[in-house]
Amino acid sequence: MMKSEKEKMLAGELYYSMGGELAAERETARSLLKKMNIELFDDPEGRRETLRQLLPNCADDIYVTPPFYCDYGYNIHCEEKVYLNFNCVFLDVCEIRIGARTLFAPNVQLYTAGHPLSATQRAAELEFGQPITIGKDCWLGGNVIVLPGVTIGDRVVIGAGSVVTKDIPSDALAVGNPAKVIRNIEKTDAPQ
Repeated sequence: MMKSEKEKMLAGELYYSMGGELAAERETARSLLKKMNIELFDDPEGRRETLRQLLPNCADDIYVTPPFYCDYGYNIHCEEKVYLNFNCVFLDVCEIRIGARTLFAPNVQLYTAGHPLSATQRAAELEFGQPITIGKDCWLGGNVIVLPGVTIGDRVVIGAGSVVTKDIPSDALAVGNPAKVIRNIEKTDAPQ
């Protein structure tokens, strides 16, 4: 039996995203984003209800400061007390998993979406995705970009403007482009 384009997308295989079910799901997400980011900007309770529809796999206490942007929403999984500041962009063609109490500064971008190196495959409008996992008690500074397939451990701080291209172990401070671990962080004041 042939896989659907959505099944291919979720499996991290090359897929065509421009039509059918995936295009319809992106339009649904865009409608909810418009409602949350613009129409309900001054209505916190209305925004919260719309956010629950957009991000059904996130804890109810997620806090998102609009504007926020994503592709689908249902591929984003957040534990409790996750905070997203202004203008975060999460391209969630594959799962994004975020641990409890993780903080995102303005303009953080998580990209699970990627495009093939082959010009022929790009011309055929094929793309792929790889999941992103971010641990508990992390802080990603302003304008951080996390690329497809990256895992960030627990209690990690990523410095502002960094581009995370490879996995970062727990209890680390990483900065730069590409982000590199510059030192370990003490666990002594980690929440219990």
